[in-house]
Amino acid sequence: MPNAVLLGYDPNQPSFRHRMQSLVATLEAAGWQVRVERYPKGRYGLRSWERRELFGWAHVVVLHQIKMSGIEARLVAASSRHRVFDLDDAIYVRKPRRLGEPADDSVWRRRKFIATCRSVDVVAAGNEVLARAARPAAREVLILPTSIDVSCYQATTLGADAAPTIAWIGSPENLVYLEMIRPALARLAARHPALKVRVICSAFPDWPEIQLERVPWSAATEAASLAAAHIGVMPLSDDAWARGKCAFKLLQYMAASLPCVASPVGANTEAVIDGFNGYHAGNLEEWERNLERLIDSAQLRAQFGANGRRHVVERYALGVYRDNYLALLTRLAAD
Repeated sequence: MPNAVLLGYDPNQPSFRHRMQSLVATLEAAGWQVRVERYPKGRYGLRSWERRELFGWAHVVVLHQIKMSGIEARLVAASSRHRVFDLDDAIYVRKPRRLGEPADDSVWRRRKFIATCRSVDVVAAGNEVLARAARPAAREVLILPTSIDVSCYQATTLGADAAPTIAWIGSPENLVYLEMIRPALARLAARHPALKVRVICSAFPDWPEIQLERVPWSAATEAASLAAAHIGVMPLSDDAWARGKCAFKLLQYMAASLPCVASPVGANTEAVIDGFNGYHAGNLEEWERNLERLIDSAQLRAQFGANGRRHVVERYALGVYRDNYLALLTRLAAD
């Protein structure tokens, strides 16, 4: 019976839940023993030394978003049989402190990223941007897109005669991206007094010029919260950090049959096919124009929403992701 350890800094973090926790049932059904472990930040070297018996127990250790120094990477390699470095963010840089600034790119962070890529058997990257960053140092790179259980989402329940509702879902630290399109939303709100902007989050902006719906996020209600909307949006700045994001909120919108408008940055360009399941918007004028097209046409929303649902089923289905990850870990364990 093969053993797997899934390591992450925070098992409750969304990326860990979607990429690692989602594998547990599939692995156990295939006969694996699985341990999900929290890996402390800092304490380089010591944290891995303390876990050397755990690493020795596992046939495969999966390091989710964990970068290691060269010395620590060699220590983990010496105490484990096989390793996978899993990432769905551009963790080789740091998110810009303010919009418009470049991502913080340090030599130390890059060196840790390279050392980790070199020390593992496979890098499992969430998109092509991340895969491209890993390839110069990695032995093997697989693109395993962050995926979604479409069956958990229902198609939008709002009729064509309901007040138009634009949805954004995300973490509080990413509200800065929604702020980018506030002027376009304000102009739309002035022309469409019934327009609502539904923010699904644990914190909310204060925009008196826009009719804002504040919906507290929870895993139990997020699907229903999206079903009570017409359009989904994902604005991003164009920097090294944002280009590495895996566009998960777009997958959620499409699973709920919502047409999307998104900044043409990184994986957004793969999730949203311009003119098929939504629109790309590279500036405020395009945001305003493309959102208004969807506000004005229930038929277009329905067409794009159906196309998006089909696109997410074909390309981002959770079952395919689980099967591919199981095949990867099984191949490594058999070596």
